[in-house]
Amino acid sequence: MNFMKKNLRGILLCLIIAIPSWLLGKLFPVIGGAVISILVGMIIAMFWNDKGKAESGIKWTSKVILQTAVVLLGFGMNLAVIFQIGKQSLPIIICTITTSLVIAWILQKVLKVPSNTSILVGVGSSICGGSAIAATAPVIEADDNEVAQSIAVIFFFNVLAAIFFPILGKAIGFDTVHGNAFGIFAGTAINDTSSVTAAASTWDSMWNLGSETLNQAVTVKLTRTLAIIPITLGLSLIRAKRSSNEGRKTSKFSFKRAFPMFILYFVIAAIITTVCVHMGVSDQVFKPLKELSKFLIIMAMAAIGLNSNVIQLIKTGGKPIAVGASCWCGITIVSLIMQHVMNIW
Repeated sequence: MNFMKKNLRGILLCLIIAIPSWLLGKLFPVIGGAVISILVGMIIAMFWNDKGKAESGIKWTSKVILQTAVVLLGFGMNLAVIFQIGKQSLPIIICTITTSLVIAWILQKVLKVPSNTSILVGVGSSICGGSAIAATAPVIEADDNEVAQSIAVIFFFNVLAAIFFPILGKAIGFDTVHGNAFGIFAGTAINDTSSVTAAASTWDSMWNLGSETLNQAVTVKLTRTLAIIPITLGLSLIRAKRSSNEGRKTSKFSFKRAFPMFILYFVIAAIITTVCVHMGVSDQVFKPLKELSKFLIIMAMAAIGLNSNVIQLIKTGGKPIAVGASCWCGITIVSLIMQHVMNIW
């Protein structure tokens, strides 16, 4: 009862935005319901500063509903296929993460960007956006302003990717019969799960691929998300060494904090599907869950749009945006090059 009292208004608002966005997405598949939903949320946020009692529900929707949508995608996916996709995309993931971190480190030196901000933007760009920033911030002892600034930068390029990557994919000639190439591209070149799912859903809508691209992109993205653990551990060890030299204590690495549990639930859902199909159950049984997942993604996009602050992003200054833009472009180019080298595209 307390949960409903605290969150109901925000959840209902996201639902109200999601329903027409979902319907409009059916009418205009080139844009897609997820993009429409996030843009509507952003426009509302520009004129609605004090969300009052709706704020808690909006934040809950942007996090829990999105993670629930990803878990539901696990139903209907074969575990062997998941491992195959992860294995195929691993070289691209390693190269894109390395590219982003190196670019962030170089620009931190060249542009004199604050160290914590550069690290957070680099990690957020290379791994999984806000989740990576949230896991990394306590380890490097980043303050609230540095975290807010980094998330604002990452969010800006998330929205651009969700809108323009399907257009880019069509322009450069990605396969429109299967979702493999664009799915790997979205999963490796877009930093946040929300925008990965938005772009992949749009591509599926554009070419009537069901959820083929979405399945591919989410699997690649979740494989990439696991990099939070070694990256956060490495930063923790570096910070601990520096603090020891300076004679002070610092935050320790936390596996529980670094590991996104929804990945585990996604794998469990896939295991359930694999076992059921092996026992003779039709995979069509899981189709309603996948359709529900698509709608929940649109609902989560509404919440993320409502949480945005375009004005605050403009006020953060040009240097963090320059770091984010450079990381984003570097990741995109490397992802495309690697796909071409590996004959995926």
